Order: sequence, then structure tokens, then C-alpha cells
Amino acid sequence: MEDRLKKTQSVAIDTVYVPAKRKKTLDEAKVEALAESIIEEGQKSPIWVRQGQGRLVLVEGLHRLEALKALGETEIDAIFVQARRN
Repeated sequence: MEDRLKKTQSVAIDTVYVPAKRKKTLDEAKVEALAESIIEEGQKSPIWVRQGQGRLVLVEGLHRLEALKALGETEIDAIFVQARRN
């Protein structure tokens, strides 16, 4: 819950790396529905990203990211979180 209290920042969509494992969970119908919602109400929840190997890595929010890409947006609201330690 602590991560949700961190400040939201705007980041360039093309700087967010999506791991292949995450891409496999993409549901195009969900992306379309979210895009329509974003047109009407804007982005309600930021995505979560972390720093990794000199780039931003998506942690949470694949469908929001893809919906904004589909709408031609260049930036997305994001919260920076720490990498999980197993």
C-alpha cells in the first residue's frame, strides 16, 4: 500500500519496457474498452514502473499502457516502485 502513496509522474510511453512474459497476458478487448473509458474520463490510475538496467520496466498496468498507445498518446502517468526482492 505504501507504493500507492508515492507521487505520480508523467513518463514517455516509448521509454517503458514491457517484459515478454507480461505481453502474453494482453487482452485486446480490454485495451479497447479502456481506451474508450480514457477518452471519456481520462487515465484514472497510473501504471507502476521500476528502474531496471537503465530503463523503465512495467510492473503493473499493461492494458492502460496499450490503451494510451492506441489513442496516440506519448505520455502516461506512472508511479515509480521498488523491484520486488524474493
